[in-house]
Amino acid sequence: MERLLVIILGAATALIFYYWCIRMVRKKSVQEYILSHQRILHPNAICYWRAAMAMLAYVLYFFMNMQSIAIIIFSLSAVLDGVDGLVARQCNLISKWGEWLDPLCDKLTYLPPLLGFAHVGILSSRLVWMLITVELAGQFLVRHILKLINSSGAANNFGKIKAIICFALVVFCTLLDKNPDVLNLADEILIACIILATASIVFKFVPHRLYADILSTLNFCCGITSLYLTYRHHLAWAIMVIIVGQLFDLFDGRMAEKHGGTRFGPYLDDIADFVSFGLAPAYIIYKSGGVLSWLFGCIFIGGVAFRLIRFVTIDKKKDDLPEGIFNGLPSPAGAMIVLGASLVAPANLLSAIAMISVGLMVSHVRFTHFGRVMLKQMPKPVFFMLSAMITVCIAFILKTKNVEMFGYLLSGAVLLYIITGRKKQDASQPRPGEN
Repeated sequence: MERLLVIILGAATALIFYYWCIRMVRKKSVQEYILSHQRILHPNAICYWRAAMAMLAYVLYFFMNMQSIAIIIFSLSAVLDGVDGLVARQCNLISKWGEWLDPLCDKLTYLPPLLGFAHVGILSSRLVWMLITVELAGQFLVRHILKLINSSGAANNFGKIKAIICFALVVFCTLLDKNPDVLNLADEILIACIILATASIVFKFVPHRLYADILSTLNFCCGITSLYLTYRHHLAWAIMVIIVGQLFDLFDGRMAEKHGGTRFGPYLDDIADFVSFGLAPAYIIYKSGGVLSWLFGCIFIGGVAFRLIRFVTIDKKKDDLPEGIFNGLPSPAGAMIVLGASLVAPANLLSAIAMISVGLMVSHVRFTHFGRVMLKQMPKPVFFMLSAMITVCIAFILKTKNVEMFGYLLSGAVLLYIITGRKKQDASQPRPGEN
């Protein structure tokens, strides 16, 4: 309990400090002060500060038995990772050296303590060294290659999410260190970090205009994989794969909007959506074995097909449909209703819930686009924290193999979207009599 209180204190102190920095850096007088004291307040100088603080925390924790102070110092050093970027953007101090230095200081912040926790047996030494190998390759070898081909080595979202998860993993290990009875998810989270670090490297070599198509292709592959897993009666894994496909689908539109795409992109996106959010959930309905489950599965396929065709042929051409607003529940959310229910509801009730999902998808009830509107309105630190929390939740489910909890989590998430998405849209619509 004492260790948990220290962690909460450290997190609260770090968050208060971060949001104080956000408010201060927006002020013109503070920006002028930073520009006149760049030796200690330049973003690159902040990188040096946070790396030094992390090393101090490492020594205090592992060699001087001052663990509570070390946790608080580490929390502050981790949150400085967001402060240096904030200062760089607000004061126009972005530099090539900073693009290289920032991820290096991230690694100097979390890799030493991860190695320390591997030494004491909390983490797998093999996994930690795998992460270190990938990180060092990305920092030195890959960035050198990118420099030779005149390509940017700046951190992408994979790398940023990975860094936040690694920071959180260090803090989680401090909890495990004093409370060995807590469920140990450390190695599962570490595997997620290795995957994200690898993805961060791979995507640096991919032309930006192909990002959206690659994500759509991965979504399609998730749908096909889910069909196979359902056929093999691995229902929970089949659903997990569809959720991963939804994450790919969430970002393919944003990537197309930000970096452009190919002429095949829209068709590929629609095909992937139909397979992952139409065929795959419908097959799960069929395999549930309820009365006339084959019929309800076919109706679900028809509902998703109608929803996608209407979106392409009608909704995109509507003048009265604001950008970022869906006409009817989007197919990924409709699929999630079925996926969550399939893990907790009897077969016949699942069929009824599937029909409710179809009704919402083909309706004219309007919902806010989660990726293009809700995420854009979400502060970046909150977005990265949310992504990290999703990763940790997936690791927890994989560790505990609690299928019912997985189902309730999915159902709760889609219900939250239906409520908040609908409310946000209502607030954005003009009231009667307004122009």
